[in-house]
Amino acid sequence: MEQRTEAGARARYWFDTTLARGTSALVGWLVLVCLAVVVPASAALVWTSGHAPATLSGKVAAIWRLTGETMRLGGTTGSPARVALSVLLALVALVYVSTLVGLITTGLTERLIALRRGRSKLLERGHVVVLGWSEQVFTVVGELVAAGANQRRSAVAILADRDKTAMEESLQSKVGPTGRTRLICRSGPSADPAVLALTSPATADSVIVLPPDASRSDADVVKALLALRATGRGDDVAVPVVAAVRDSGYLLAARLAAGSRGVVLESDTVTARLIAQAARRPGLSLVHRDLLDFAGDEFYPAAHPSLAGREFGEALLSYGNASAVGLIRGGVPWLNPPARTVLEPDDHLLVIAADDDTAELAHCAPLVDERSMAGPRPPDTRPERLLVLGWNRRAPLVLREWGRNAPAGSVADVVADEDEATVRAACDGGDWTCVALRGDTTRPETLAGLDLGSYDSVIVLGQEPRAGEPPEEPDTRTLVTLLVLRHLEHGRELPVVTELTDDGNRPLAPLGPGADVIISGKLIGLLMAQISQNHHLAAVFDELFSAGGTQLHLRSAADYVVTGHETSFATVVVAARDRGECAIGYRSRAEAHQAPGYGLRLNPPKAYRRRWSEGDEVVVVAGEGRRGALRSGGLPLPRRTPRG
Repeated sequence: MEQRTEAGARARYWFDTTLARGTSALVGWLVLVCLAVVVPASAALVWTSGHAPATLSGKVAAIWRLTGETMRLGGTTGSPARVALSVLLALVALVYVSTLVGLITTGLTERLIALRRGRSKLLERGHVVVLGWSEQVFTVVGELVAAGANQRRSAVAILADRDKTAMEESLQSKVGPTGRTRLICRSGPSADPAVLALTSPATADSVIVLPPDASRSDADVVKALLALRATGRGDDVAVPVVAAVRDSGYLLAARLAAGSRGVVLESDTVTARLIAQAARRPGLSLVHRDLLDFAGDEFYPAAHPSLAGREFGEALLSYGNASAVGLIRGGVPWLNPPARTVLEPDDHLLVIAADDDTAELAHCAPLVDERSMAGPRPPDTRPERLLVLGWNRRAPLVLREWGRNAPAGSVADVVADEDEATVRAACDGGDWTCVALRGDTTRPETLAGLDLGSYDSVIVLGQEPRAGEPPEEPDTRTLVTLLVLRHLEHGRELPVVTELTDDGNRPLAPLGPGADVIISGKLIGLLMAQISQNHHLAAVFDELFSAGGTQLHLRSAADYVVTGHETSFATVVVAARDRGECAIGYRSRAEAHQAPGYGLRLNPPKAYRRRWSEGDEVVVVAGEGRRGALRSGGLPLPRRTPRG
């Protein structure tokens, strides 16, 4: 048995050694194997045939002809010279055909490999170019697909330094069906002008430069913007550009590189501002999401010359299915102007509507029930108590934004596994106090030692991975903190604002009735997609997301109408107008737990009637101030905003 095993091993070793000699050995073995199969099979066919030659030489000749035909060797019989020439011609033909097939196969393979690498040039016009790959790419591409749903033909080109096939699979998995919009992926560094030229940016409608992941630098955004300039013929970028940076230190450089037609967002500042606003009124993120995605109502300019000479306060009741929030004068948006502002002939009204051509004039003044309007209530100026759980790079921005509008004497307690000096340094200034508490927010004993019932609101921030520590699944610590926090609520409805990185983790979050979720990258992605399709709206979002500017607010419905009575939404609009505000919707407390709207309804018809209850909220555009969160390049506003 051992001898048989050793003989088999030696035979395999001899065979492997023979194959290792190269192509000639492979060809020789192939010929031997073929002859070993074809010749006996041919002999069996000839000998069993009813028409086989009678003589042995005839049978041998028949076997040769059958073997030659099978192996494409001609099979000519006769003198040895004729047989040799026949075999030679057959071998030449075989080599020629095999070489031709090999060349064609190699060429096709190289072409397929080049296509899979994403290095072929696009010949598109009117498409959108997305540069980079980060958490916002799926939001941006999904919104661009929604914007192109009513177009006959649209395309989105994505250029990133990743494998093309991997990008296509990720987009197909996260975005889903794209309808009429074609997604074209190209692979390579976006900072290389030669690679960037593959996406044909000069013929695109707009270019979106995504902010980098946390582990990368904003310098990549600046380099991509400079590469865009290098692909053009001048010192400025030839197409409208929307970009975002995380670090404010790169903001000026990015704006200079983007040029006069560029819009650069400071993503961390905008996100922190929204978190701070939502801490006072949870649910505000739903309003921003509804206004920024292409599935709901959006901002549009409306031209109705018949309204010229009237006051803006009258225009608020001049649309039955749209909500006026401002006007456009001289190409510059003016949100929430005074009600007595007289409309000029060249003014456009800025409205929230379902589409750019759906705002219809209507006389809504008879719908107002002044008896249902509530009287003014004194503002609440008592000090606030805020609890912040966790720490990341946006935490100082969140605290400063919250403290900007906090009443005197307010207190913010910060519980985080962070150096206390770092926390206190971020809280300097203002008439409010910051208390730093060292602790792990995922441990029950840390939160159990807090008087949760004494806080007006809670902010849960996601912790970023530190240098030297193994990477952790995004939002894992945040979800654990929420679970412990929900366990310790003891039945009290605690207003909690949670920052998540991955929108897919939202259904997993154990949220209470008064909770709100901020997807840190989703808002920026929605903003970038919206501006890329409606570039002139950058000034509107600049005002909405600026510090001290006109902003969106959720306020108690009891400030506007008498609760417990049924009245029209037109009544709410007039009540808000009397307070110097523009009412654009409401949020029902009874439906606040029901997905997907969570009780929010924007732009209801003025004739819509409902019974207002205690706890309902009204969405208003209010306040005046300066701009600063975004910056537009001063593009003129067109007469109509194209949908998508």
